[in-house]
Amino acid sequence: MLELSSADQVFILTGAGISAESGIPTFRDAGGLWRNYRFEEVASPQAWKRDPHLVWEFYSMRRRVALAAKPNAAHFAIAQLDTALKDRVFLCTQNVDDLHERAGSVCVIHMHGEIFKSRCDSCRRPPFDDMQLYDPPAAVPRCDRGGLIRPHICWFGEVPYALDSIFAALDACTVFMAIGTSGVVEPAAGFVAHVRGRARTVYVGPEAPANRFAFSQCHLGKAGELLPTLLQSAVK
Repeated sequence: MLELSSADQVFILTGAGISAESGIPTFRDAGGLWRNYRFEEVASPQAWKRDPHLVWEFYSMRRRVALAAKPNAAHFAIAQLDTALKDRVFLCTQNVDDLHERAGSVCVIHMHGEIFKSRCDSCRRPPFDDMQLYDPPAAVPRCDRGGLIRPHICWFGEVPYALDSIFAALDACTVFMAIGTSGVVEPAAGFVAHVRGRARTVYVGPEAPANRFAFSQCHLGKAGELLPTLLQSAVK
């Protein structure tokens, strides 16, 4: 079990592994391919410029998968910790689905964007909620200022969102937890090194991450099976 004091500040980073337990396949599970396209070919600014219809078809597929998925026990355990500790928990996810929110977490930082939000590719209006499936032959929608409406996703080659807030929370945390993340994708893979030596570092996931050496605790197994027990004492 994870013992927390009343002074602890907890940073939680979740990755594709926690969503995979809810039935959302990771890019790696799919062999890095969709309909013979590499994911980089349909999830990049270059792909958007080349063929926005194809990009929207890909994200419409991903929306369908995310809609069919349900939060698992790991999502609910994190939400319970969030409720118990309130502003002493900073929840950051690499995932673009809304499973954390559906489990009850209120403030979730989606550093790679959100699958059910869209934005104009030209103007600076904020992203908006969007559940539509833009499959061909439907036209790619346009903003009333002329730009195309794109998924609110951090594509390959783009800068992740909210990095200032994320690094401020990393600097303040005393406990860092990484759940279901491979330890390969930057900049998230470097978060544990940023806090190492100052904060307790805990990993939970089905297999050891690439940055295993940086964690003081490593709990191998499904997050949905391990987290409810691991966090049990922390939410009392």
